[in-house]
Amino acid sequence: MQNSDVPIYKQIAAQFKEDILNGRLAEGEYLPSIRGLARDLKISVITTMKAYEQLAEEGLISAVQGKGYLVNPQDREMVREQHLRLLEEHLQNALESAKLAGVSREELIKTINILYDN
Repeated sequence: MQNSDVPIYKQIAAQFKEDILNGRLAEGEYLPSIRGLARDLKISVITTMKAYEQLAEEGLISAVQGKGYLVNPQDREMVREQHLRLLEEHLQNALESAKLAGVSREELIKTINILYDN
């Protein structure tokens, strides 16, 4: 995690976001305490707090006075939009790789069809 160009707090927020959107963290479930997560990951409390604040700004979690942060109910349409945005990002990366490798549109479509069917 710490060798990446992406700030640690963003990596943490991204992992929690993925867990929330994929249902691994359910509505009403509490995230680990800020201090506990910082201790477990051997990072500062400030870094953990920044990750949680980012998630709260996105509306994925809410602070509960004296209890920590819990997962908010997720709007199905918002979750779908988040998945579509992620899909577009991955497809853009795949298209760039395909172009660099000289893969034709037909080969790319054929590959996608095979992968989709499996």
